[in-house]
Amino acid sequence: MFNISQANIGSLPGLELQIILDNILLFFFCSIRISAFLIASPIFGARYVILPVRILFGMVLTLTVFQDQSSTLNVDTIASATGVILLIKEAAIGLSAGLVLTIWFSAAAIAGEKMASTSGLAFAAQLDPNTGSSSPVLSQILMLFLLVIFLSIDGHLIVLRTLLDSYEFIPITSLPTLDIILKSGIGAAGSMFLAATIIMLPISIALLMINVSIGIITRSTPTLNIFSFAFPVTLLGVFILLYFSVSTIGFAMSDLVESSINYMQDMIWGIKNG
Repeated sequence: MFNISQANIGSLPGLELQIILDNILLFFFCSIRISAFLIASPIFGARYVILPVRILFGMVLTLTVFQDQSSTLNVDTIASATGVILLIKEAAIGLSAGLVLTIWFSAAAIAGEKMASTSGLAFAAQLDPNTGSSSPVLSQILMLFLLVIFLSIDGHLIVLRTLLDSYEFIPITSLPTLDIILKSGIGAAGSMFLAATIIMLPISIALLMINVSIGIITRSTPTLNIFSFAFPVTLLGVFILLYFSVSTIGFAMSDLVESSINYMQDMIWGIKNG
């Protein structure tokens, strides 16, 4: 009854299913890099960010780059070896970019743990919502301090802009060398310990001097109970030191955020240059 010629089918809107499938495939490939970054990055990948919010945020970001992508991908590509390699490449770029930031940001948590263990504040521990494990309160305070600075200087917008711009010089169908990812991960781990040492070193040296003074006092007065005397003095000393070091720690956190963003941008640029 309904006799529609092949030419008429091609001219009717909504009947080009192959184009629809190709666009869905292109959207899927565009979302992998962004989704992997959102899973591995700080703030966006935190446990307190519920899964529907991450999915919605990832889809919205994918829509911003999807329209500008021109690709020769088709439905048969995803089932081929080339499609699997492209999937792994996209996931590796997104995960490495997010993990580099996470590793750099872990410097604040490490510095807080070392300062807490030195001053006796390690007893004040609670569940960390980011990792799901118990960590000192001082470590969580420094981590929150770092995240506030990261958001206040629009660091989240910078890293998202960097990730979206990466689609221009690292297209989906390109196959760049990924050796720089391994080198960047090792370098970020070393920089994390260096940054943590820089943050905690002034407080640790001051606490060491306090402990040496307490040791000299208790040595000269053997009847003085070291536990009832040293512990309150150490706690009071670290509180005073942290109070007067807030501005200095804030500048250190700002430099840490800037260095982590630059490191992520250098890594993506290194992937582009091979």
